[in-house]
Amino acid sequence: MSKPVTALIVLDTPLVRAEQTLTDITVRKPASGELRGVTLTDVLQMDVNALSTILPRLTTPTLTRQDVGNLDPADLVQLGTEVAGFLVPKANRPDPSPTV
Repeated sequence: MSKPVTALIVLDTPLVRAEQTLTDITVRKPASGELRGVTLTDVLQMDVNALSTILPRLTTPTLTRQDVGNLDPADLVQLGTEVAGFLVPKANRPDPSPTV
């Protein structure tokens, strides 16, 4: 079994909940079943409702729907971009190697 793909997102604005301050969130590539209840086009378009549904399933520490609603918009875009990127087939991803 292969290791899950993850990305560490450093928040522009720390998220404060109770006595905990989150400065970064790890987001994991979803399995197909974790995308239930949303349409893929909504996820790819970074629809806030779709992200509020799936981010609690994919984040460490686990974000709640309320946490997602309290995120700085720039941080929501960072997380949504990462999740959307996980859905793009490898063949369609840009080559990360620099061009000379």
